[in-house]
Amino acid sequence: MYVIIERKGLFFKPFFGDKMEQKKFDFWQDHSLHYLEMAFRTDRREVIKRPDGYGKRTGDCGDIVEMYLTVRNGCIRSVSFETNGCLSTNACANTLAELAEGRKVADAWEITPEDVIAYLETLPPENTHCAELAVSAFYLALRNCQELKRDSWKKLYQGK
Repeated sequence: MYVIIERKGLFFKPFFGDKMEQKKFDFWQDHSLHYLEMAFRTDRREVIKRPDGYGKRTGDCGDIVEMYLTVRNGCIRSVSFETNGCLSTNACANTLAELAEGRKVADAWEITPEDVIAYLETLPPENTHCAELAVSAFYLALRNCQELKRDSWKKLYQGK
């Protein structure tokens, strides 16, 4: 017997052959510990003045993610962010920071939305765009980091 679980809104719909049962989605019990920790973690929500890299992206949903990088000796020392988004956007931005900190800048380009989704384990399918938004803002911060390294005088005039 095969069991298929399809997620729609706040319900799981397990299908057992022709029989269908609905179970109300329990936010606290049905999300992974990784998702819950990253969704409610706030210690990385910080604006950095004159960061080593800055990127800002607005999603189609209206959520905004701003990423700030601090880099030392070619390694990402810290990633902080600001967002006006939902819990899933916060979870994705925190996860991205978790995956990026300690990596070399050149290696950080390998982080993908799929990596963020896999780490969170229970990111709702309708919120995968949140992972894409966080990674996109991060890539802009990495690009800005490379530009500032090449033209270091620009950092003095950077608005953030």
